[in-house]
Amino acid sequence: MNYDTDIAIVGGGLNGAMMGLALAEASFSITIIDSLTSKSQQDPQFDGRCYSLALASIRLMQALGLWEALAPNAQPILEIKAADGRAYSNPSPYFLHFDHHEIEEGPMGHMVEDRHLRPLLQQRLQSAANISYRAGLSVSEMAISDTHAQLILDTQEIITTRLVIGADGRQSQTAQRAGIKRTGWRYGQTSLVCALIHDTPHQGIACQYFMPPGPLAILPLKGNRSSIVWTESDANAATIMAMDDKDYLAVLQPRIGDYLGKIELAGALYSYPLDLTIAQNYVALRMALVGDAAHGVHPIAGQGLNLGLRDIAALSEVLSDARLRGEDFSSLAVLLRYQEWRRFDTTALALATDAVNKLFSNDNTLLRTLRNLGMGAINRMPTLRRSFIREAAGLTGELPRLMQ
Repeated sequence: MNYDTDIAIVGGGLNGAMMGLALAEASFSITIIDSLTSKSQQDPQFDGRCYSLALASIRLMQALGLWEALAPNAQPILEIKAADGRAYSNPSPYFLHFDHHEIEEGPMGHMVEDRHLRPLLQQRLQSAANISYRAGLSVSEMAISDTHAQLILDTQEIITTRLVIGADGRQSQTAQRAGIKRTGWRYGQTSLVCALIHDTPHQGIACQYFMPPGPLAILPLKGNRSSIVWTESDANAATIMAMDDKDYLAVLQPRIGDYLGKIELAGALYSYPLDLTIAQNYVALRMALVGDAAHGVHPIAGQGLNLGLRDIAALSEVLSDARLRGEDFSSLAVLLRYQEWRRFDTTALALATDAVNKLFSNDNTLLRTLRNLGMGAINRMPTLRRSFIREAAGLTGELPRLMQ
């Protein structure tokens, strides 16, 4: 059988690009089919989000030679504070406080802006020797057999490969074509995202307030800048997004308080509808899913991209080890090892974030009292607190070699 490429990746976003680079580093020949153009993804306004990269994710980027270019624009997360909050009120005195000094490995993670990460990945894809990056093309059909997989592009070009990896997001067409069903639901919430310039230094502290409509995160960026990830009901979010900058800030200011001093918007405003979606299987015959194509979670814990990066490190390791042992790395028996490694952890975290969102996104007096007491109690338990810090840093569970 003649193959055009060892592995074809559908989707060239953050997860697809990282998957391609990891597998190329392991000497697989890679073809990435991306419906978006490279030029559009290198536009600084393409995506307004910032990512809380856990320490384990940074190790992956170091292993792939990416971190040196990202580090100058990355802000270390030195502390995390979480508390109940309400507009026009001070945060609850019962709160969680995590300090990076409580673990030996250093900062729990770093904040990296999409406008720095995505263009870097695009540049590396185009310069990698064994990656064929096919931007601006879409897959119209997929055919799978016992010996190979074929992707038919919208140009009618046919790509024959040993394995297809779906990294095409929450509405993954790759998963649908493989007959994989999904479980999930809409939250009726929208995430509002913006960046702020402020007078008072943030000291590398990430804050999260559990407001009645949903969580509000204030995440430190380089300089006196912070990223705001602000959850509101769909209806309220639509109203707020229709406001001018002055009115937008007037609504935001009482929610975050005055600890950052005077605030100003820095850049465009963005909004993203929130849902939970989990693929019932992560693999099928000659096909695997990674990132949001496998599991799209609520952003309340800031773990969405970190989950995808751990998928990538795990799948790369499974495929590389199988090939070294002389196995057919694209066989279902090999792919099931990846699913067994990742599915329980990701599903558990997805359901945990769903439960936390439901527990904290309300104004029930009894629940507010109970969760305040719970946060206060955890804060007084050093061993439990350190376990939460290590979880946030991505240092728990079976780590793939690329993250060690």
